[in-house]
Amino acid sequence: MPNDTQWQLDLRPANIEDGLDIILGGRWCIDASLPSPCVVLDALDDHIHSLRFDAAGLSDWDSGLLTFLGGVLKACAQRNITADTSGLPSGAQRLLAMAMAIPEQKVAGRDKGRRDMFSLVGAATLEFFRDGPQMLRFLGEITQSLLRLLAGRARFRARDLWLEIEEVGPRALPIVSVISFLVGLILAYLGADQLRLVGAQVFIADLVSIGMVREVGALMTGIIIAGRTGAAFAAQLGTMQVNEEMDAYKTLGIPPVDFLVLPRMLALMLMVPLLTLYAGFIGILAGLVVSVTIFNIGAFEYYTETLRALEFKHFLVGLSKGTVYGAMIAFAGCLRGMQCGRSAEAVGRAATSAVVTAILLITIAASIMTIVYYQLGI
Repeated sequence: MPNDTQWQLDLRPANIEDGLDIILGGRWCIDASLPSPCVVLDALDDHIHSLRFDAAGLSDWDSGLLTFLGGVLKACAQRNITADTSGLPSGAQRLLAMAMAIPEQKVAGRDKGRRDMFSLVGAATLEFFRDGPQMLRFLGEITQSLLRLLAGRARFRARDLWLEIEEVGPRALPIVSVISFLVGLILAYLGADQLRLVGAQVFIADLVSIGMVREVGALMTGIIIAGRTGAAFAAQLGTMQVNEEMDAYKTLGIPPVDFLVLPRMLALMLMVPLLTLYAGFIGILAGLVVSVTIFNIGAFEYYTETLRALEFKHFLVGLSKGTVYGAMIAFAGCLRGMQCGRSAEAVGRAATSAVVTAILLITIAASIMTIVYYQLGI
């Protein structure tokens, strides 16, 4: 076949009946403007039942030759045409055999049919019971790591702890400020709408201050940190799983829980309570803005009523909830990161699962602690 490149292709009737010889020569490389497999496919008709390749004149080849031959062999398989590749270079024969032997890959986890509600509930229930023992084991490992910390035998770098504290605390202030201010505005407006009916708008200060310091500040801070930091922890540890860094730590005799999980948990348990207090202050400030500008309550009057309403126990409740929420977020983020698979898709799933798990644990802990504090009269 005439061409302006270095490759050569010739199609000749074979010596046997209903056969075709494909003669390859010259340089078959990807940068040589190689022909399309359609050149051969157009020559195949109903009378041809076998092909034979002759590459005796082939001087050089690369993946360009394999692409051409793969297209021809695939068409032969679809048309039930026998192809004899014994005339090709041995390396090309092996690569073609491997390529043709690999079955079609199917994406896991994507069912063609829709699953009914009972199947989804059953699968979620089984997944929960499978996940329970892993969570308990990880909780035990963290407890042992904390005991080693108290005994002075925990192995982690103090520098890592300070870096995590900086990431969790100061860098989270902008988003915590915005959300807390908006939540304080909402609380003030909701309370004022009802208190105005009895002429008691001044008690907006009680509602906002107690609500933000005791409950809402800790809850909103926990949810913000779960989405911001919990997902980051899962992605960081998951990436380390993909890069086999966890295996390297174990090989060196360094417990990953001590070196990676413990600094992150301590940072959250230290900083989330402080962020909770800060969120409470910002929420009270938002209530002051609404009271002064909308409901004509004096700033000093709002300040005095806030001091009267707040008690030391409210601060203790907020701090205790912030500490528990921080531990829950670190537990969920590090757990999902340590459970991550060995692919980029698994890292994304781990980050998503960390946020969902953290918010679920925060909600459960908030409900339990609220009931316990109410029964204790705190």
